Amino acid sequence: MSDFPFLLAMIVVPAVGAAVLAALPATRQALARGLAMAVSLLVLLLAVLATVAFDPGGARFQLTTSVSWIADFGVSFALGVDGIALVMLLLIGVLVPVVIGASWDEQAAGTRSMRTYWAWLLLLESMMVGVFAATDVFLFYVFFEVMLIPMYFLIGSFGGPNRQYAAVKFFLYSLLGGLVMLASVIGLYVVSNSELGQGTFAFDALRQLDIDPGVQKLLFLGFFVAFAIKAPLVPFHTWLPDAGAEAPIGSAVLLVGVLDKVGTYGFLRYCLPLFPDASRDLAPLVLVLAVIGVLYAALVAMGQSDMKRLVSYTSIAHFGFIALGIFAFSTEAATGAVLYMVNHGIATGLLFLVVGIVISRGGSRQIRDYGGLAAKAPLLAGVFLLAGLASLALPGTNSFVSEFLVLIGSFPREPVFTILATTGIVLAALYILLMYQRVFHGPPRGVLAPPPDDAAPTDGGGSTAVLTAPAPARTSVLRDLSRRELAVLAPLVALVIGLGVYPQPLIDLIDPGVQATMSDVGVDPGGSAPEAPGGTD
Repeated sequence: MSDFPFLLAMIVVPAVGAAVLAALPATRQALARGLAMAVSLLVLLLAVLATVAFDPGGARFQLTTSVSWIADFGVSFALGVDGIALVMLLLIGVLVPVVIGASWDEQAAGTRSMRTYWAWLLLLESMMVGVFAATDVFLFYVFFEVMLIPMYFLIGSFGGPNRQYAAVKFFLYSLLGGLVMLASVIGLYVVSNSELGQGTFAFDALRQLDIDPGVQKLLFLGFFVAFAIKAPLVPFHTWLPDAGAEAPIGSAVLLVGVLDKVGTYGFLRYCLPLFPDASRDLAPLVLVLAVIGVLYAALVAMGQSDMKRLVSYTSIAHFGFIALGIFAFSTEAATGAVLYMVNHGIATGLLFLVVGIVISRGGSRQIRDYGGLAAKAPLLAGVFLLAGLASLALPGTNSFVSEFLVLIGSFPREPVFTILATTGIVLAALYILLMYQRVFHGPPRGVLAPPPDDAAPTDGGGSTAVLTAPAPARTSVLRDLSRRELAVLAPLVALVIGLGVYPQPLIDLIDPGVQATMSDVGVDPGGSAPEAPGGTD
């Protein structure tokens, strides 16, 4: 079974599905959504089968496929995964069907078509798989840039009132980072041509290069800027709150749950193995940005009145923890960072979905427009609370183990940064629980406030008072989760609880890849510190 081209199939199947959806008549919405769900479930099945075929104790990269693409420049369509990339493919496989299910009954406004929405989602899935599966640096760059296109149209065509501004800002920030990275990709080719006599973009060959430390720093910075924007790290983060707030809920789930992980994945996959000396030298700078991100984003999240912007800022804080785990140069911390990437996608994806359900009920993203919702929608309140507790890494939820591994692995190497980052946990409890309390408890207000007596005349002429909200809308706000919504949320709820109780299967997949990466930087499997330049600690 390991000979089957799982990775190639996971790229081709959703791309073909997107093309078929785009070709369907606009009137065939039922067929379009059924086809979109079937394709996404097939990709999930391929991801599960790929995991079964993967041997954690085997070669570093498995399930490989390589076809010469641009031979004169050493470019190949080369695919392969280690455990780090494989768990991200599993995350993609889980989230896309959930996102399609969440939009099952939605109707696009105006001339926009849900058929087109689902086609862009499947194309985005194809590109995301390619980013994590590429083992040729040039191919990685191509997927890195091309995946911006479907997300741009998902935000710009189907998002909120300021969608055009958010889409352009997202695209320009990411494109700029990609162009900076392209300069470093070309630099790697030049260095490989100088050392090997023939230029190459193959990851394994580039990893063996002995690059001058000064050149390493320049090349590292090119990749770092692109990944810091994508992650995002402070101060490269300003596009995310706008994009997360204006994106349709399903797209926001994939934006924060998967796309942003390309940045932290890039740190681990490319920056550390290809530029080990530069990674060690510049690690203090990255750690400062990571800790600033944890504290700054948490403080800003506490002041947000828009629920979607609040969740977006929480993600910036979480990415700070992930960067801390990566650049602490500890196998435990790096394993926790990769696990954090997966668990954040699950927990924040669930939180975004329940926030989207609340917004669809009330027609407002403002926290102040809600209150007392738990009395009428207890299931919705319960799932919202679970998602919030997972986001703040409460023991028993999936995020706890990953955050614990990051902190316990980082403290021996970077105690000051670790202690500062830990204060973000306290702030996380504040902004999550305050949002939950204001939306679901207390007296009903805003869209949930009791309407005035519509039988009471406002004057002596017999006219009636105008309701503050139409009665049908008020009934919709008070409606609890439907069976379809429960079915959509159930997989993520199960993963939040299941991985909180027993995360070992994912750790077993991740650990060999992390150990190989740490060895590239000079960390032995026992987690010893990397050697500083000159051979001293």
